[in-house]
Amino acid sequence: MGVYDRTLIEISVHTACVWEATSRKVGNVHRFADFADTSYLDFVLSAGAIMGTLGNAASTRRVGETINFAVRHVREAVGTNTNLGIILLLAPLASTWEVTNVPEGRAELSRLLARLSIEDAQQVYQAIRIAKPGGLGDAPEQDVRDEPTVTLLEAMKLAADRDMVARQYANDFADVFDFGVPAFLDALARFGSVEAAIIDSQLRWLAQYPDSLIARKNGPAVAEDVQKRAAEVLRLGGIATPDGRAAGVVLDKHLRSDGNKLNPGTTADLITACLFVALRENKVTPSAPFRWHVPDWL
Repeated sequence: MGVYDRTLIEISVHTACVWEATSRKVGNVHRFADFADTSYLDFVLSAGAIMGTLGNAASTRRVGETINFAVRHVREAVGTNTNLGIILLLAPLASTWEVTNVPEGRAELSRLLARLSIEDAQQVYQAIRIAKPGGLGDAPEQDVRDEPTVTLLEAMKLAADRDMVARQYANDFADVFDFGVPAFLDALARFGSVEAAIIDSQLRWLAQYPDSLIARKNGPAVAEDVQKRAAEVLRLGGIATPDGRAAGVVLDKHLRSDGNKLNPGTTADLITACLFVALRENKVTPSAPFRWHVPDWL
């Protein structure tokens, strides 16, 4: 891989991460809303911390090692876990960057996931222990506090029913390619703004799939309630109508109540993966119009 190709990966990683963090999505950190323990700047710094490691992913490291290195760099940069899910999703995608044909790229990704080893699982388990993600809980099999005895793909399949990031490994990133990327590109065509497309995509993800982080921290019933609230926002027209935007503002306040326990963090990670894929496939460029100008949003 040439230096120019590596630079393209780094630019796409950084752009996807910064776009996602900057957009005024409901319940998440963005440029006008921090959490008590995590700020918008933390996410921007984290994007810079992982871009070099992921830029090397296709040529120098196994997926597990790439993930481990990236998590360590984020820990050094901001001292907390801001983007473990993003790293887990982007590492395999960045590793197959060189295959630009979309069908062949997906086939190569599937082959890459099938080659994941127990060593990859060991590296990722260690990375998760370093990151200390919220609401981790105990797993009935292959708990990350123990040493894995299966490959990383097998471990992800065991967690796929309760974690949307693990599910992408199990289904060859089908939700990203078949749901998330088309949703983003459709919204981009409708709104003409990257930020609006990301916000619209988030509402569609939330209405389609209960957020894994919300479910881990609060239980599946709470995650399903958020799913219903997001669906109601879309029923009212989503961000395309005044009523939909007003309902979105109410949803944002609900998600930020009680110490941000309802932060839809897994959905944010999945959106970042979709942005990376759209950039990789040249469906959008880093110079695309970003800011969504409306007077009645967050």
